[in-house]
Amino acid sequence: MSTLLVINLPPALEEDLIDYLLSQDLVSGFTSYETMGHGSHGPLSIAEQVSGRRKRLQFELLLDDEAAFESIVSGLGSNVGTDIRYWEQPVRNIGST
Repeated sequence: MSTLLVINLPPALEEDLIDYLLSQDLVSGFTSYETMGHGSHGPLSIAEQVSGRRKRLQFELLLDDEAAFESIVSGLGSNVGTDIRYWEQPVRNIGST
């Protein structure tokens, strides 16, 4: 079964994460987009506290096995930085038209 790895991080780490993911043989591609974090996503600036949100980026990768997930996640802190959130979701079907 495939896994969707979702990585959420501050915009300042975007280029480091892209470089890291592109260097991984187990990653065939990924999708990224801007998003907003609400709640406790680390220390908020005054402007973020007033608006109640924080700019974040989200990356999604389809992975074929658990080993790929573990390999990528284990290197996030040392190769990209901190304040990174991630989770995995099982994927039942993959297709294209």
